[in-house]
Amino acid sequence: MENGALVISLDFELLWGVFDKVDWRDRKAYFQNTRKLIPEILELFEKYEIQCTWATVGMLFNENWEEWNLNIPRVLPEYDNKKLSAYKYGKSIQSKETEELCFAPGLIRRIKETPGQEIGTHTYSHYYCLEPGQTPESFKADLQKSRELAEKFGVELKSLVFPRNQFNADYLEVCKETGLQTVRTNPEVWYWKNTQQDSLQQKILRTGDAYIGLNNKSYRDIPEISPGITGQKASRLLRPNSGKGLLDKARIKRIQSEMSAAAKNKEIYHLWWHPHNFGGNPERNLQELEDILMHFQSCRNKFGFESLNMARINEFIETEADE
Repeated sequence: MENGALVISLDFELLWGVFDKVDWRDRKAYFQNTRKLIPEILELFEKYEIQCTWATVGMLFNENWEEWNLNIPRVLPEYDNKKLSAYKYGKSIQSKETEELCFAPGLIRRIKETPGQEIGTHTYSHYYCLEPGQTPESFKADLQKSRELAEKFGVELKSLVFPRNQFNADYLEVCKETGLQTVRTNPEVWYWKNTQQDSLQQKILRTGDAYIGLNNKSYRDIPEISPGITGQKASRLLRPNSGKGLLDKARIKRIQSEMSAAAKNKEIYHLWWHPHNFGGNPERNLQELEDILMHFQSCRNKFGFESLNMARINEFIETEADE
């Protein structure tokens, strides 16, 4: 990378990302807010010429429950913890009222039509790749179903984000077999390891790191981590606005400082979050996002810093390797 780049990836899930943790009745307004703010995020990305990878849960491609029932893969993950099955859950909540929480073909089309936006995959069912009971065979069936639905939208899936950051190196060969080229990996610090079994200490340190610390989150290399698959490290989770003014200012300044360091050093800075993270306070979160993008603009003007989605930066790296 000649000038360094900002990479943004979003884990686009709606209810499928948290169904095992919340009651959908309590989160209806939250996800309605999320649906409304996604076009506003896209408008900001257009305004500042920002590329982004939307790692999309494949179930969101369905129009309704009728189509969802027709698109159940032939092999399902048999988690030891049955509460993690999106299929068991989906069968239990089917109604007209829940469709807006579980399906978003219109929003996916809007994303596809916006310049610079890549639609990647967050697996079909928000698949947990480290949970006991699931297998490579059910993971492959899951990815194949994601690809099948994406193709109906004219989308070729190239990038993957593992749900809940449950990175499983043993599954990279399956990713390659289903046509994927690059995946997001976790930061190389101990408190991001084994997110499946988080300790309290890990959670505290990840939270504290959002406010203070060294500007050491950017990097130059996107290595091939398996034949035909590259790994792109996440640098920073954009946490939602907390309503605590000084802490929120410190959190945004931390991101801006890290971005400046990446731009000066001609490195890659990979920012990520879930669109629904903005659902609790859309106005403040959108303002914070614009503050970040305005800072990116100054880095672009001063250092030639670029904005690239996961697929585009992977193409740059592959081209450089061939030269």
